[in-house]
Amino acid sequence: MTAATKYIAHQPDAQGYIDYSEHENQLWQQLYQRQVTNMPGRACPAYLNGLDALGMSIDRIPQLPDIDKVLLAATGWKTAAVPALISFGRFFELLANKEFPVATFIRTKEEFDYLQEPDIFHEIFGHCPLLTNPSFANFSHMYGQLGLAATKEQRVFLARLYWFTIEFGLVQAKDEPLQIYGGGILSSPGETMYALSDKPERKPFDLLDVLRTPYRIDIMQPIYYVIENIDYLDEIARMDIMSMVTQAQQLGLFAPKFEPKTKAS
Repeated sequence: MTAATKYIAHQPDAQGYIDYSEHENQLWQQLYQRQVTNMPGRACPAYLNGLDALGMSIDRIPQLPDIDKVLLAATGWKTAAVPALISFGRFFELLANKEFPVATFIRTKEEFDYLQEPDIFHEIFGHCPLLTNPSFANFSHMYGQLGLAATKEQRVFLARLYWFTIEFGLVQAKDEPLQIYGGGILSSPGETMYALSDKPERKPFDLLDVLRTPYRIDIMQPIYYVIENIDYLDEIARMDIMSMVTQAQQLGLFAPKFEPKTKAS
């Protein structure tokens, strides 16, 4: 079942506000309280600073105009309410305009632990705190501009860069503990614990390797890439990423570190 049939995004009013039901607000409260306790010591400081700056509601789904006020003041970004699924082209267009897409529905209780489609908890709790950080915000903007100009084939490789940084990136400074900055991990209690455990493989960030690494969206990640600090995203943004995409296309993908997805799964 696709997100388009399973979840229905809410339409904001003229002021950008959404009237969520009490049940939906209760789901947010449960998700927030469950995951926020996992953040200290595991989430990177830039994320925790952003979470504090946003001051989002604990017991009600935050309203996007309230999030926008903080983001605009910090880095010039704002959110954009979108349906459950949007095209690659629309996604890149929004990022290139410093607008972060937020699907305006919240997951069901049955999918608390894992959700294939990004919901408002994933987007607001997982990603928006770091959009207050200049390096993260600049990298996201650059990524949108690159993707907007890329071909369909190039976008497939660029998706891996986003996946292993913005969604599932880890950070570890010298002599410091391993921490999380990827929103896909930060919004998932299970993956928060798993990513920092001894189960997955972790490798230092290498752009060409990242572009050649396959992934699946419906499993815990078998491999994560680690940057030294959040400011390293500025360095990645200065790399000749599209030249590396061409190299990755020529070299091909690494053998996947996971089983192929069956038709039944």
